Amino acid sequence: MPAELYASLRANVGYLGRLLGETMSEAHGPEFLEQIERVRLLSKSGRAGVEADRQRLQETLLGLKRQEMLPVARAFSQFLNLANIADQHFTTAREMDHLTSATNTLATVFRELQDSGQSPEAIVDAVDALSIELVLTAHPTEITRRTLIHKYGEIDACLAQRELDGLTEREQDAIELRLRELIAQIWHTHDFRHSRPSPVDEAKWGFAVVEKSLWNAVPEFLRRLDNTLREATGRRLPLDAAPVKFSSWMGGDRDGNPNVTATVSEEVLLLSRWQAADLYYHAVDELTEELSMTDCNAGLRAMAGETREPYRVVLRGLRDRLLALRGAIEVQLDGMTPDAGAMALAEADLWDTLHTCYQSLLDTGMGVIANGRLLDLLRRVKCFGIHLVQLDFRQDSDRHTAVFAELTRYLELGDYDQWSEEERQAFLIAELKSKRPLIPGDWRPGEDVAEVLNAFRVVAAQPEGALACYIISMARQPSDVLAVEVLLKASGVPYSLPVVPLFETLDDLDRAPQVVERLLGIPGYREHIGHAMMVMIGYSDSAKDAGMMAAGWAQYRAQEALLETCGRAGVQVRLFHGRGGTIGRGGAPARAALLSQPPGSLRQGLRVTEQGEMIRNKLGLKSLATKTLALYTSAILEANLREPPRPKQAWRDLMDTIADDSCAAYRAYVRDNEDFVRYFRQATPEQELAKLPLGSRPARRKGGGGIASLRAIPWIFAWTQNRLMLPAWLGAGQALDNCISGGKRALLEEMLRDWPFFGSRLSMLEMVFAKADPELSAYYDSKLVEDELKPIGAALRQQVAADMAVLLDLLGEDELLQNESWARGSIKLRNVYTDPLNVLQVELLARNRSSEDDDIEQALMVTFAGVAAGMRNTG
Repeated sequence: MPAELYASLRANVGYLGRLLGETMSEAHGPEFLEQIERVRLLSKSGRAGVEADRQRLQETLLGLKRQEMLPVARAFSQFLNLANIADQHFTTAREMDHLTSATNTLATVFRELQDSGQSPEAIVDAVDALSIELVLTAHPTEITRRTLIHKYGEIDACLAQRELDGLTEREQDAIELRLRELIAQIWHTHDFRHSRPSPVDEAKWGFAVVEKSLWNAVPEFLRRLDNTLREATGRRLPLDAAPVKFSSWMGGDRDGNPNVTATVSEEVLLLSRWQAADLYYHAVDELTEELSMTDCNAGLRAMAGETREPYRVVLRGLRDRLLALRGAIEVQLDGMTPDAGAMALAEADLWDTLHTCYQSLLDTGMGVIANGRLLDLLRRVKCFGIHLVQLDFRQDSDRHTAVFAELTRYLELGDYDQWSEEERQAFLIAELKSKRPLIPGDWRPGEDVAEVLNAFRVVAAQPEGALACYIISMARQPSDVLAVEVLLKASGVPYSLPVVPLFETLDDLDRAPQVVERLLGIPGYREHIGHAMMVMIGYSDSAKDAGMMAAGWAQYRAQEALLETCGRAGVQVRLFHGRGGTIGRGGAPARAALLSQPPGSLRQGLRVTEQGEMIRNKLGLKSLATKTLALYTSAILEANLREPPRPKQAWRDLMDTIADDSCAAYRAYVRDNEDFVRYFRQATPEQELAKLPLGSRPARRKGGGGIASLRAIPWIFAWTQNRLMLPAWLGAGQALDNCISGGKRALLEEMLRDWPFFGSRLSMLEMVFAKADPELSAYYDSKLVEDELKPIGAALRQQVAADMAVLLDLLGEDELLQNESWARGSIKLRNVYTDPLNVLQVELLARNRSSEDDDIEQALMVTFAGVAAGMRNTG
């Protein structure tokens, strides 16, 4: 990308930084601003290699008075937030439209597909088959308060206004005044929530993303897709096309979260439907004002009767029904019985009324009106339905096992928990076929079992379409899936709900094809599921279990084998990707991630989690969401019409070796070193991070203090804070070095050049190494780690240096990100502001560990947020 295009970005970063400086000067005096500038210059000089200034930076920050630490931390943290806003805005700015817009992204892929020999018919068929489902999850990686997110969005809007041509001086002054106001609001606002959000709070945050962004982004994206498809092929999107849909785990993910109860899920389902009714109400109200035309066809006349304004009459009726639905939901939320007639409004009622109006406008020569706001609303109906987002339920397989163990003991049938897999399957299959009730009416189960059963009763009470699926965490056997099928039946669920096994650890991924094969081999099961199933691949836990490289290969192999297994059984399988935002949790740039999937793995569409801060970064603004949807669409079309190469056997064999070696090297530290957990707790802020009021879910799955019980998110977050970034690289470089030493360099270079899967892994490694800072990690150790554990950190830093050298040699580069000048420059810029936060964090950790202090703890949390902003991710 030409360097001159970055001028506006640099200008916006400097402009917002100046306004922040003036705000801080007004709040704390010019001496404070001078202090911040001295720290910044020392950091910049230290980064340039002046060791004396690096030492002076440390001494300056260590010498801060207790009351100075918080405002200094906030200064650098907020600058990084503002730089991120400018960076984010840059990708959707007007001057970048011809390079990065959704229209350009789609037009480019259509052109490239045609140039590669794809016929217009093949492209149209691929577009018609598109199925993209983004699942919003409540993983607590969104460290920024919702009130601050709103202000950041307003700043982005101001930056967009500043780009407009022909602004008068008064208009420019008004925009700057608004920016000053917003930045002052941010500076004088508390950085964190006072208490953890409840699952309902998390769900409301998700609904706000839909309301503020996705509600408008979806029709905008579909309009662009429609136009570019027509220009490329002469065909248009069908009126009822729904290539994009949204689901949510917020309020439905009960795995390891005791705060997500059946009552909570029931409330979230109602709130989701209320939000949908409210959005539709306002949209229909706007249409009622606009569709004042008199001409109509016979179909609309039959609905409206003899009236001068038939569209308004029909739309007012729909608007009144939406208002009644909204009121009925409010009654039910208050614990009373709602009006059944009002609650009966369905998606079909919305569609039929709006479509009748649409067709009438077309038939009477008013197509330009039909294809305006009315078309946008029809598109929304197909995307969001009557429930806004579908809810996923997720629960650990052990909780279902506990239900049957307690039930079989009560029925004096034995102890399900002690049965073999074959005995469990026989019992469950018999219950699926049985016509008698399974659960006795007089049974009073224990509290935990009762909660599981109550969750299934909530599922049974929902109208079809409210829920997307039921996911089983830590699924290991066919009985884990059959158990949920039986509980759905026993609870009286009147519709078919997909039951989705989630394979998470390395061993579970390796066994997944065999488990699914045994499941599909059960007589009648394929017919029971309609010859279609969904399987979820877990990225976070497998990477924590085995390291990034071994987990990535296990995920790839599992997908291949699942496709083959289900294909042989005549079952269509849809793969659900449980990715995080960071590389250590399966995150990667969308296009690279999709094009590196196994051939054929996207044929049944894409279902993928969007987690934590990635929701805001990719979907939080209309312009960002439109671009994200276009990126997903273009990558899936390319992957399905120009499939990536199937790996040669030699590639597979070498990748097996790399995975084994990297896993062994990773586990040698994480599992086998008895002092590693102690080192981890001292060298990182893992314990302190647990105090952050981020999400409703506990940091650990169950009792115990080891790495195995720690969730992937705090595991990644902690290593990101101390800049060692260990989960995203440990083991990979050693395995690559072994291959080179073993004479496999030429084969590695061939894989790098010709195999997107392997190339994307090395590209992700390069980005991780560019963000890592072993010297800062050493500083953490010097101040926080007891002497007997310091050799662990020294060995890890020696290893990361060796791994960086191996990667650069293999890539043929002299420096990291050599061919990514903007990414390299962006990281260097952020380091100047992130380094002081890391140095300050070390001092704050030391003080906090010796004696807890609310002010110190508050400043510490600000450094967590600032480093996360500097690294552009948390967990």
